Amino acid sequence: MTKMYLDTGDTYTDENGATYSTEQEVDNTTTHEHDKTYENESTRDLSPMVSISLKEYDKLKEKQHYITDKAIIDIIDNIERLTRALRKHIVRTDI
Repeated sequence: MTKMYLDTGDTYTDENGATYSTEQEVDNTTTHEHDKTYENESTRDLSPMVSISLKEYDKLKEKQHYITDKAIIDIIDNIERLTRALRKHIVRTDI
């Protein structure tokens, strides 16, 4: 656990291994140890990565050519019903 307030001359080590002191002088080893606690912050991968097998990837690629969303399928079915109803009223004449 990290102390919030230090008495004069106190030193402590945090959970990352960095040593802190209330003394005015700070040597390079203490500063370097403190700097090492931040070393992974700039190299952190921000994009989530997922590993799948090639077989699963091929199945996903094949599925992208089909409509599978239930809401979209319902809309297409309604369009089909409306089109059939409208076709009944079409009269084609040769002029």
